[in-house]
Amino acid sequence: MNTRTDEERDRTRALVLATLAFTACFYAWSMLGPLSPKLQKDLDLSEFQTAVMVAVPVLLGSVLRVPLGLLTDIFGGRRVFTALMGFSLLPAASLALWHESLGVVLALGFLLGVAGASFAVGVPFVNGWFPPERRGFALGVYGMGMGGTVLAALTAPHIADAFGLRAPMFLAAGLLAVAAVMFGAFARDAHPAAPRNGSLRLLAALAVFRSSSRAWALTLFYFLAFGGFVAMFLYLPKLLTGVYDLSKTDAGARAAGFALLAVLARPVGGWLADRLGAERVLRWSFLATTFLATGLAGTYTQMVPLTVLCLGLAVAFGLGTGAVFKLVAAWFPEEVGAVTGVVGAAGGLGGFFPPILMGIVKSATGSYALGFGLLAVVAIACLAVLARLATASPARRRARLEQPAVRPAR
Repeated sequence: MNTRTDEERDRTRALVLATLAFTACFYAWSMLGPLSPKLQKDLDLSEFQTAVMVAVPVLLGSVLRVPLGLLTDIFGGRRVFTALMGFSLLPAASLALWHESLGVVLALGFLLGVAGASFAVGVPFVNGWFPPERRGFALGVYGMGMGGTVLAALTAPHIADAFGLRAPMFLAAGLLAVAAVMFGAFARDAHPAAPRNGSLRLLAALAVFRSSSRAWALTLFYFLAFGGFVAMFLYLPKLLTGVYDLSKTDAGARAAGFALLAVLARPVGGWLADRLGAERVLRWSFLATTFLATGLAGTYTQMVPLTVLCLGLAVAFGLGTGAVFKLVAAWFPEEVGAVTGVVGAAGGLGGFFPPILMGIVKSATGSYALGFGLLAVVAIACLAVLARLATASPARRRARLEQPAVRPAR
C-alpha cells in the first residue's frame, strides 16, 4: 500500500512540476503578442512588421520541437527541460534591457522561440510516469500549461502600463528562472535515460515517418487542433478591433476568454479519450470545427453568433488537442518524444501560417469569410483521413486505431 501511495505521489509531483514549467515557458513564448500594440507604437511599426514580430517566436518554437523531442527520448526530460528554461530566460531578460529597435526585438524574439519547444519535452516526460489508461488525462492536464498564453494576455499589458515595458519581460525571465531551479531540483525521470541500442543517432527515431501513414495523420490532426487554437487566439483581437471597433484591451480580454475555454477543455478531451477512445473524440472535434467554421464564414459580422461560434471552436480545439497525444503514446510508445516533436511542430506551424493567410484573404477580398471557409475544409480533410484509418471491420478498426504502429527494423 505504501509503495502504491509513494508511486502516486511521485506521479503527481512530476505532473505538477511539468505543468508549471510548461506554463512559465508559454508565458514567455507568447509575451510579444500582448505587448505588440505598445511595441508597435514605440517603434513606429507597420501592421506587417508587427505581425512578423509576433510570429517569429512561434516559428522557431515550432521547428525546435523536433530535435528537442528527440533529445528528450535520449537524455530524459529532466535535463532537457531544465536546460531549455535556463537558456530561454536569457533572451527574455535581454528583451527587457534592449527593445529599442525592430532588429533587436526580432533577433531576441527568435531566440525566445526556444521556450515554445517545451511542449515536445514535457509530453514524453509526463508520458513515462503514467500507465496507458491514464495518459490521456495526464497529458491533458499538462497541456493546460498552454494557459500561460492566457496569463500573458491578461497580465503583461497591465504590468507594462503600470511599471513600464521592461517589467513584464523581467517577470517572464524570473518565472523561467524559478521554474528551471524547481524542475532541476525536484523533478526526475520515470525511467533512466539511455540511448536506445547504444546509439546517439538522433534521426533514427524519425524512421517511423518513412513507414507509417499514421504518424503523418497525427501531424495533420494537431495542425488543425492546436494550430487553430493559436491562430484564433492571435488573430481574434485584430478581427474584433477591425470589424467591431473594440478597444485593444476589450478585444484582448475576449481573446483570453477564448483561450481559457480551450485550455479547460484540453484535459476533458484527454479524459474522454481514456474512456471513449481518442478516435471518437477527434471525430467530434473535427465535425464541430467544420460546422462552426462554416457558420463563422457567414455570420462573423454579427457579435452574438461570432461569440457563440468562437467559444464553440475553443471547446472543439481543446478537446482535439487533448485527444491527439493519447494516440501518440498508443501508436508510438517507443518514440513518444520523436513523434511528439514532429506533431508539435505541425501544430505550431498551424498557428504561424493561418494569421498571415487571413491577412492576405482580408486584403484581397475585403472579408474574412474565405479564411473561415478554409478552416472548415481542413477539418473535413482531417475527418476524411480519420475515416481512412478506420476500416469497415470493427476488429480491424480497433487494431488499427489502438495498437502501436509497426516500426521499421533498425
